[in-house]
Amino acid sequence: KPNNVAISLKNKRTKNIGVIIPDIVHHFFTTVFRGIEQYANNLGYNVIICVSDESFDKEVINMEMLANGSVDGFIMSLSAETQKKGDFNHLREITEQGIPLVLFDRVTHLINCDKVLVNDKEAASLAVKKFIKNGRKRIALITTEDYFSVSKAREAGYREAISSSALALDENLILKLPFMEIDENALNVFFNSQEIDAVLCVNEIFAIHCMRLVEKKGKRIPNDMSFIGFTDGILSKYANPGLTSIAQHGEKMGEVAAKMLIGKIEQEQEEALENYRTEVIETTLIERGSTIN
Repeated sequence: KPNNVAISLKNKRTKNIGVIIPDIVHHFFTTVFRGIEQYANNLGYNVIICVSDESFDKEVINMEMLANGSVDGFIMSLSAETQKKGDFNHLREITEQGIPLVLFDRVTHLINCDKVLVNDKEAASLAVKKFIKNGRKRIALITTEDYFSVSKAREAGYREAISSSALALDENLILKLPFMEIDENALNVFFNSQEIDAVLCVNEIFAIHCMRLVEKKGKRIPNDMSFIGFTDGILSKYANPGLTSIAQHGEKMGEVAAKMLIGKIEQEQEEALENYRTEVIETTLIERGSTIN
């Protein structure tokens, strides 16, 4: 087995990759991490993971800690606070030092680097069209604030699908919840005051929570109200009824991100760092009991 320390001293490489994710609650991020780690380990790289916990300060501290020679490059998804502040100087500093960076899922177009994402707008649009095809007329969207790049794209897809159909776009059918928190009161008011027969949720935690809530109000799923959520996680599979989900293929996303990053690390030439690309992973709609009777 080659001695990693000797190799890295010779090449001034650590064979370590730094990964910063916003949280470990959402199944999606754990699957991305699994994809990164499997690919990287197969090529002899170790992976150091940090969780920003949706905090800008923590994200910056994590980056600074790892950028002192501990890692050869970064793979990360932006925290909520970073997207809200719109302050990406820490990313700019990293790239200006010539440290390769790959952003995934929650990205910014203000930083030149490689990116991996899904077409969130198209995926949301297809989900809404699925509801319309099933004869649903009062389709709600439960999302987060706009500063989340993914939520913004998903809302755009929802709006586009409704506007291109015979249905009227009703702003009252869009509920924005704060910062990944579940606001029980807002949800109760929303479902009590609106006539709804289908709901698209930006993550599976929101979806499962809403399904439980409307069942308590005597609604039958999918007969009275059907649901689709983003992220095909453990919750979606084992919910009763199962949640129809937009699979983002996190593991594949992680593998592609690791492949891009290691490719950059191992290309010595400066110009390799200047050619950036964005890889788009195809989503899949997985149908379960929340839309099929």
